[in-house]
Amino acid sequence: MNNVPSKEEMYEAFADRHGKKLQDKLLNTTVAICGLGGLGSNIAVSLARLGVGKLILIDFDKVDITNLHRQQYKAGQVGMEKAFALKNNLLEISPYINIDSFVEKIDESNMDRLLKPADIICEAFDNPVNKAMLVNYVLENYHSKYLVAASGMAGIDSTNSIKTKKIGERFYLCGDGISEVGKAEGLFSSRVMACAAHEAHMVLRIIAGELNA
Repeated sequence: MNNVPSKEEMYEAFADRHGKKLQDKLLNTTVAICGLGGLGSNIAVSLARLGVGKLILIDFDKVDITNLHRQQYKAGQVGMEKAFALKNNLLEISPYINIDSFVEKIDESNMDRLLKPADIICEAFDNPVNKAMLVNYVLENYHSKYLVAASGMAGIDSTNSIKTKKIGERFYLCGDGISEVGKAEGLFSSRVMACAAHEAHMVLRIIAGELNA
């Protein structure tokens, strides 16, 4: 049996939970997620469940067995490009969401092509150099877009230390600001998901017009 609700039924269910005014805003928002690892894949799942209208998924990597402990992929997807594996999973959750998937390593040569359609950009990289590149480019070139980034989610410290801070007029930073991945620190699904939830919730607040962190 095919028990997938219709598009109209899905919208009514979202609007019933979120209110029609907010759901219409969510439906008309495009969010780009740069990096689809533990942080990005969890952000994407939260936004799909919120009923965001369009996601742009960007990652050059493939699913590896070492990703399965914290990222939103299945064992049977090992070896698949993350951008397409995650798209498949999101469509199971929210079948009418609009998704553009790009198997590319984002840099200054392709950033405009990939990010211009987005209203809000989520930074979800592991590499600090790539984080800085994306943040600097977005802040310097996209004065009408919002940027939500992360810094610090490693280890097993309390999730209560993970916060969302407003850094600039359109720039927000989530995390504890300390626990970057080091040689002696691990990444655990629960703490990574907590940071991802901060990013996704800040996206929701921006869409709702609540611009304080």
